[in-house]
Amino acid sequence: MATVNYAVRCFVTNPSAKNPSKPRPFVVRCSVPLSPSHDASTAVQERPWKVADARLVLADGSIWRAKSFGAPGTQVGEVVFNTSLTGYQEILTDPSYAGQFVLMTNPHIGNTGVNFDDEESRQCFLAGLVIRSLSISTSNWRCTKTLGDYLAERNIMGIYDVDTRAITRRLRQDGSLIGVLSTEQSKTDEELLEMSRSWDIVGVDLISGVSCNAPYEWVNKTNSDWEFNSGGRGGDNFRVVAYDFGIKQNILRRLASYGCKITVVPSTWPASETLKMNPDGVLFSNGPGDPSAVPYAVETVKEIIGKVPVFGICMGHQLLGQALGGKTFKMKFGHHGGNHPVRNLRNSRVEISSQNHNYAVDPASLPEGVEVTHINLNDGSCAGLAFPALKLMSLQYHPEASPGPHDSDTSFEEFIQLMKQAKQAA
Repeated sequence: MATVNYAVRCFVTNPSAKNPSKPRPFVVRCSVPLSPSHDASTAVQERPWKVADARLVLADGSIWRAKSFGAPGTQVGEVVFNTSLTGYQEILTDPSYAGQFVLMTNPHIGNTGVNFDDEESRQCFLAGLVIRSLSISTSNWRCTKTLGDYLAERNIMGIYDVDTRAITRRLRQDGSLIGVLSTEQSKTDEELLEMSRSWDIVGVDLISGVSCNAPYEWVNKTNSDWEFNSGGRGGDNFRVVAYDFGIKQNILRRLASYGCKITVVPSTWPASETLKMNPDGVLFSNGPGDPSAVPYAVETVKEIIGKVPVFGICMGHQLLGQALGGKTFKMKFGHHGGNHPVRNLRNSRVEISSQNHNYAVDPASLPEGVEVTHINLNDGSCAGLAFPALKLMSLQYHPEASPGPHDSDTSFEEFIQLMKQAKQAA
């Protein structure tokens, strides 16, 4: 029977010796018998812990070894970092992350598992998840499965045991980078690097891949267990048409909780059909990618503004900016997190907001009459617009805050008031 021999060199100190600080070396040798079905090379390779089996190759040439979880394979995407401390399931199911690898700066992920209630859309649209430490256990009364099983079922790649702090610093310094995530050992580093450098997210229509295919009615309100702002409502109900550019379910729940009857329509739904429905207001939702890559959506916005009250969120905010004649630009590394401070210039109130975008509206390009209502206090970028003459309002961030704080929930009430005023003036 074959054996594997080990030799360990050890040191011991004798306190009674004349020189007790000088260690005395000795060697311990042992042999481990192997079964006939195993050879020495196999025994050495077997370990009781997972070893690095994945690579993240960035377009700048850096290669990051990691351990995989979720689905295997090879995937390309834009790497962005998210500073949220909680809410990874809402992030995973936010359609605005389509085409992107999300790197969580919070090091410990997966400890609460996943559950059905925290879904923000019908599936995971992001390209992959990058984390520092994957929890080995879950502890939450709502948990139904582990994060790894959840990603594997949805064919989403994930890696852990990677230096997320170093990657974040690189992204902050150099800007967002395209990367390739792979568990395929047959692919060389050079091949993966070439993939990262030959793919680009700029100018790609990502909205069409996340939008619904046909109109539907949304009726679900915020569950009573999670309702936090129900006082002072009632009165008129308003009919709202919501354009699905990648809409999150909690945006719809919040609108419904404020008494709105909502019809969700695809991103390509004609403006003429929307106006035939005679809505009290139109919502242009959040969504992924470059607003300049969807000129059809900009044209739809142009045909609707001025005819009914309008509320734009995130991508909807950017499309409104373009429809008004303004320009949008790609940010260095964008805003992603549930802890971004925003100042409401109308009342000087500071809101802690949930944000997810890589593009912003250039306020200097907007025509006269358009008011910048909010600014991001981290970099001074435009975070909200209003044009009273056209019954229009917009926010760059996510007022439904899923995940995130509820500071901005009053924006839905402002939209209600905008529709009420228009209805009274008609």
